[in-house]
This record gives sequence, structure tokens and C-alpha cells, in this order.
Amino acid sequence: MSDTDNDIRAGERSDDHGGDRRLDRSAFTYSIVVPVYNSVELVGRTVDTIVEVFESAELSYELVLVNDGSRDGSWDVIAGRARDNPNVVALNLLRNYGQHFANLAGMREATGDYVITMDDDLQNPPDQALVLIDEAMTGRDAVFGKFANKQAAGYRRIGSKLIGLINRRIFAQPPGLAVTNFRILRRDVVDRICQSRAAYPYITGQALMYSSNRSNVLVRHEPRPVGKSTYGISRILRLVLTILFAYSSFPLRVAAGIGALVAVLSFLLGAVYLVRAMVGEATVPGWTSMIVLLAFFNGVTIALLSMLGEYVVRTLNTVSALQPYHVVDRVGETR
Repeated sequence: MSDTDNDIRAGERSDDHGGDRRLDRSAFTYSIVVPVYNSVELVGRTVDTIVEVFESAELSYELVLVNDGSRDGSWDVIAGRARDNPNVVALNLLRNYGQHFANLAGMREATGDYVITMDDDLQNPPDQALVLIDEAMTGRDAVFGKFANKQAAGYRRIGSKLIGLINRRIFAQPPGLAVTNFRILRRDVVDRICQSRAAYPYITGQALMYSSNRSNVLVRHEPRPVGKSTYGISRILRLVLTILFAYSSFPLRVAAGIGALVAVLSFLLGAVYLVRAMVGEATVPGWTSMIVLLAFFNGVTIALLSMLGEYVVRTLNTVSALQPYHVVDRVGETR
């Protein structure tokens, strides 16, 4: 039995309004992971609000802030908060790797029984983390916040729907489950994500892969108080490509299918010209032989390249064990 299982059993209590067994949230520790990118105007307020919420709730917590290559002074803000508060840890990444790399870095630093991930711009109100925790206390190993009214631009909504379709196909996301970056994961799920050999982390998909008892809970989503979101169309497209090419052979299989179709058509075309030559309809000497050979060899080449591509991707997925990010500075220590 794992330490997490022991902790869960120790935290069980009987619900006052029924016979269900629930967990006592005060029996656990919580790590809040916040990727930070060019949020100098907001991140200080975000940190202060998170600290206030968890201390008011009298919960044992640590706050892991990951500066993802910010260029606006965000590192100075979070480093200062880490120096002033022993419950705050600040990591400074070598460059801008992206939100999912930053979340992975924070998860590997986190020590809590549960890990909460949230944005740095107060669109995920910190008090709603308590809503996630209460749902997790029903025994869930992954709880995703479902926004009652998402405050985001139109292209963000379209991007979310596209990524949702991909998640359902690749990660078997249940039809009724909504996934967001505002979530709480139990320690065993976090450990599986951290041990993954994926060269391109996608925390949402990995959370779906490595959990079995998931749920949604309604949470507020607030407008961004200052500035605009840095998560633009290009980042959404890069995320879509990452999901498709790092976690699925679907694009290659589509290419293989197209290759096979072209090969079949090439063979049929070659057969047509061969028949025409045999019945005496060829008018240019050597034309039939050239067309038949070109059609045949091009069709075989396309089919072989598609097959080789499938093997190359599988091999890369097997041997890829690169360090996906580099931490260049740390302020504070995890307990």
C-alpha cells in the first residue's frame, strides 16, 4: 500500500449529512503550482491572494511559482515573495518553454498530497481552489474546474473545442467531462506524470491517461484584471501539433492511408496504360513502359515511406528521454 493510500485512509470521515465516507481536507498537504509568464502587474496579487485563502482555511500548503522565461520583471516579484514566505518556492527556467513544461517543473518540485495547477492572472480565483479540494475529498484522483461562464476571446473558445475533440480521440476523455488547466491531482497521478518519458509534456492529456476517478466541479472564471492573455493563436496551434505528433500516430496513419490510396491509384493507372498498349491504342513508342514503371515505383515508394514513418515515430517515442527544461535559479526550499 502506498503512502498516499495510507494518508487517504487516515483522512476518511463520515459525512454529517449522510452515510458516505469523505476525506478530511485538513489531513492533507496541498501544493499549488503556478506558471508565470510576463505577469509583473498581476502575479504579486495572485500570490498574496493564494496565501490568504489557504491560511484562512487553515490548510497546510506550499506555493510553487515557475517563471517561464518572463522578460518583464516577474521573476523579481516571485523571488521576493519566496524570500518573505517560507511556504513559497520560486523557480526560474532557462527560457520560455511553455505552460506545460512549467507545470511539469512545478509538479516535480511539489511535495503535497494533492497538487493544484492554476494560472497567474487571477482568472482562476484562488478561493475556487477550495471548491476543487472539497470535490477531491469525495475520493477523486483528478478534478477539473468547469467554468460556469468562461471569460475568454472567441478564438480561445474555438481552440478549446478543437483540443477537446483531440483529447476525446487520443486520451479517451469521457464525453461528459470538461478539462481545464485549473485542476487538482492526487499525488499518485502526479507521480505518474513526473515519471513519464514524454519529451513534450501535455499535462491535461497525461492527467487523463494516469487517473481513473475523475470529475468536474463548477468554478468561477473571472475577466483578466490587467492586460491581455499571452496565450494566442500561435500557442494554441503549437499545442494542437504537440498533442497530435507527440501522443498519437494518427497523423502518420492518415498519411499512410493517403499513401496507400495513391499507390493503388498508381497501380490502376499503370494497368490501364498496359491494357491500352496490349490492344494497340498506344501511339508513342515507350510511353506505356515509362508510365507503368513510374506509377509502380512511385506507388511503392510512397507506401514504404509511410510505413517507415510509422516506425520512426514509435522509435523516437521509445528513446526520447531528454531533459525537457532547465532550472537556472531557485528561491526557497520545498519541505
